[in-house]
Amino acid sequence: MTQKAELVVEGRKLAVSNLDKVLYPKAGFTKGEMIHYYIQIAPVLLPHLKDRPLTMKRYPNGVEAEFFYEKNCPSHRPKWVRTATVWSEGNQRNMDYCLAQDLPTLIWAANLADIELHTSLSRKQDVARPTMMVFDLDPGAPADIVQCCQVGLWLRDILQGLKLKSWAKTSGSKGLQVYVPLNTPVTYDQTKALSHDLAEYLEREHPKLIVSKMSKALRKGKIFVDWSQNDEHKTTICVYSLRAKEQPTVSTPVTWEEVEECARKKKAQLLVFRCEQTVARVEKMGDLFEPIETLKQKFPKKWQL
Repeated sequence: MTQKAELVVEGRKLAVSNLDKVLYPKAGFTKGEMIHYYIQIAPVLLPHLKDRPLTMKRYPNGVEAEFFYEKNCPSHRPKWVRTATVWSEGNQRNMDYCLAQDLPTLIWAANLADIELHTSLSRKQDVARPTMMVFDLDPGAPADIVQCCQVGLWLRDILQGLKLKSWAKTSGSKGLQVYVPLNTPVTYDQTKALSHDLAEYLEREHPKLIVSKMSKALRKGKIFVDWSQNDEHKTTICVYSLRAKEQPTVSTPVTWEEVEECARKKKAQLLVFRCEQTVARVEKMGDLFEPIETLKQKFPKKWQL
């Protein structure tokens, strides 16, 4: 029998169901607990979701069962859920993406078992213009986030040489991600070219540890510097999103000092955060990723690596 309840959130009535359903079997973590986390983290999460086309990654039967991506916002959505129309090259048609503009929409999506929140690097006002550049540092076993931290520190230093500040967050899975806020006129062609060049440069400098090519066969024991996310038609995991892993881990902002400590102590567990830990960090440290949405940085017209 389906358990149903009604929440009133910011004046909007929301039907929620199956709150006792276990979505993370190994952790015993329920749908109700997932919704509770998203309510707790919403004050810092929502600014990073605002105006960004959202791809939902839904796990109706939990993280160990089948999932599906949903780009088109469900037709059964409440009337107050906002959408953004975006042309899809792959589908050769316009798609209406959900916009998670407020807490009611976030809870509505969570009730659909949208565990992971994947967002565009652009805002709806100009989907052809990224507001940031991103590097996804993906370890190939037996490498792990410890080696990602070393690569991230090298990348940070190179970016500093280009007069670009950068911020790090865990992927919530195995790796580390480096974000460069721009918030100035720039194109995906520009950010993709620079990120590709930086990845190839790092590979030339550290060929035993780093790979810049997409082939998974090349990644064993190495860190793949994924520059290809800098694309109008791709999405990245949003900061503060849960990940569909054994435990309810979160893509969590970290300081460069924490990255240095993880690399120095060689302890991967230092940068693994469950949802309750991320909430506690935000209460103590605030939103470490706040500059990503606001800091304006001049994109280098020329670079020499």
